[in-house]
Amino acid sequence: MAKRGLCKQIVEAGGEYLFTVKANQPTLMDDIVTLFADPPMKPAEAVQRNRHGDRREVRRLQAPSALNEYSDWPYLTQVCRIEREVSRKGQTKREVAYAVTSLWSHEAGPRRLLELNRGHWGIENWLNYVRDMTFGEDASQVRTWAAPQVMAAMRNATIGLLRLAAATNIAAALRRNAAHPEEALALLGISYTCQ
Repeated sequence: MAKRGLCKQIVEAGGEYLFTVKANQPTLMDDIVTLFADPPMKPAEAVQRNRHGDRREVRRLQAPSALNEYSDWPYLTQVCRIEREVSRKGQTKREVAYAVTSLWSHEAGPRRLLELNRGHWGIENWLNYVRDMTFGEDASQVRTWAAPQVMAAMRNATIGLLRLAAATNIAAALRRNAAHPEEALALLGISYTCQ
């Protein structure tokens, strides 16, 4: 159980965790779903509303601390139910996700947990968007042996190098480096002059 070990390692090294619980942790997922199906008391809650054009989004996070006494999950102090409702053009989609954290309620109440959860997706979307839209990763035909992992590592390394070079627009930076290969090589510490 890699996630359990990682949670333990993070806290014992002085950190805290907030992880989304997925189907690959069936016991923990079942415990959390059961808790929210019949909560022993009304859980603390935070709601965040956003609007962008014709799109409205409501995020609601509930965070009881009831499960921490019954679960053997490492350093578990709170569980969260995160409901996301998106309305656009008369259609509404709802999603529910669950998370666990080692943060005590006095360290991170529902509002802070909602911010942390949202921030995580912002970081992931920031990277995934660039990998898919700029590098076309989802359309890649590379599918055999270790090639997909190698290509993903190369994309990540390229993005990392460009971000270290203060690039805010990866697509523009790639175009610039294609037109000026000596600048791309300089990022790698290689000196080259075109003749």
